Amino acid sequence: MGWFSEGGRPGGIGPTVLAGHVDSVTGPAVFDKLRQLNAGDVVTVTSSAGDSAHYRVETLGDLSKSDFPTVDVFGATSADRIRLITCSGDFDSAVGSYSRNLVAFGSRI
Repeated sequence: MGWFSEGGRPGGIGPTVLAGHVDSVTGPAVFDKLRQLNAGDVVTVTSSAGDSAHYRVETLGDLSKSDFPTVDVFGATSADRIRLITCSGDFDSAVGSYSRNLVAFGSRI
């Protein structure tokens, strides 16, 4: 899993952006179940120090990589938000990646 270092941190202002694989050559990966989230679900992010932040999922977007909404995902916000990103769509073995991205958008509760 990767953390967008130029983004926010839980408890602060701005989007906390976490990206993780849906699968790997050995099987399911960290965001394998991201597609099962629904609006209203709660996601908890726990720091290495043990602090937890809770976010309510507002929307999920299954987005084309060619039309990826970079500003909506990474752009500044005036509140504590979260963005969880993984792959979706069809896997193209010729290029070694999926055709789309799944993004969960949420707000701190």
